[in-house]
Amino acid sequence: MTHRERFFATIENRPTDRPASWLGLPVLSAIPALLRHFEVSSVDELKLKIDDDVYPIEVPYNFPPSNHIACAFKFAKTAHDDKPDERTLTAPGFFEDYSSPSDVAKFPWPNPADYLDAEESRRLAMAANPEYARLGIMWSAHFQDACAAFGMENALLTMLTNPEMFTAVIDRITEFYLQANEIFYRATSGYLDAVLIGNDFGSQNSLLLDPELLRQFVFKGTRQLVEQAKSYGLKVIHHSCGSIFPVIDDLIELGVDAIHPIQALAADMDAQNLKNNFYGKTAFCGGVDAQQLLVHGTPQQVADKVQELRSLFPTGLIISPSHEAILPDIPPANVEALFKNLKPC
Repeated sequence: MTHRERFFATIENRPTDRPASWLGLPVLSAIPALLRHFEVSSVDELKLKIDDDVYPIEVPYNFPPSNHIACAFKFAKTAHDDKPDERTLTAPGFFEDYSSPSDVAKFPWPNPADYLDAEESRRLAMAANPEYARLGIMWSAHFQDACAAFGMENALLTMLTNPEMFTAVIDRITEFYLQANEIFYRATSGYLDAVLIGNDFGSQNSLLLDPELLRQFVFKGTRQLVEQAKSYGLKVIHHSCGSIFPVIDDLIELGVDAIHPIQALAADMDAQNLKNNFYGKTAFCGGVDAQQLLVHGTPQQVADKVQELRSLFPTGLIISPSHEAILPDIPPANVEALFKNLKPC
């Protein structure tokens, strides 16, 4: 099977020669050690060596200092590094002083067409090897951005005390992402297979808020984002860190094709529990614990976990670290052990 064929078979719960796999997105500080260990000179060469199946394509969003679409809004009142790894949802936000839905217009909303490079989007997608599953990394984190817009505590209070205000803000954020994604999807049409969108709904032990609040305030936007991607024939992988077991059925109903990243140590998110409750109803991505196992375990322990996951999910699970970011505290030998044990039986 080609990488792309394996990805589609896995995500559609069809038989496959082996489960699909994905390295994820190594942070810049983790890359040098990985390249040294695998004796390669680039991440593309690394992917060839480990033989994973997914080629991520980041949205080219030219908005300094981050140049990252996840940092498109400057909501924070306090100075902080406006980069994906440094952004905060808890700083006082622009809208904490506003209470009327009409005040939404007072924020200087960006026009995504001013920053999203359609020509570069197409070039990146066309350059990706078509034997891979080409995955657009969209994020489109409308809930997390709404939390940042008020400051997280104020955002959750506003949901309850002034729902019209919260709805006006999250709807406006969703509209931004629908516009941005439309530019990207049109530019990459025919050269993209799937997208990754998402928001973090969970903590280590539970959801961050009552599932009914997600259904009332958040999932309308999620549905719009999913349906937009599917209108272009794309598979949708939905990201959320943490314990999100109570809303997995909701995500399935919203049309999500796979759920990422199976944070393996979060409450109720172990692979056996997910197999018992959802096998064949959706697909997953993740499962190899990046909190303890990949950081502190031995290569043999990683290999044992991969074999366990393969036994539980002969298909329906893209085996990957349980967080999209490979951090520098993960020994490259453990990354090697993960992928070495994914060869076809």
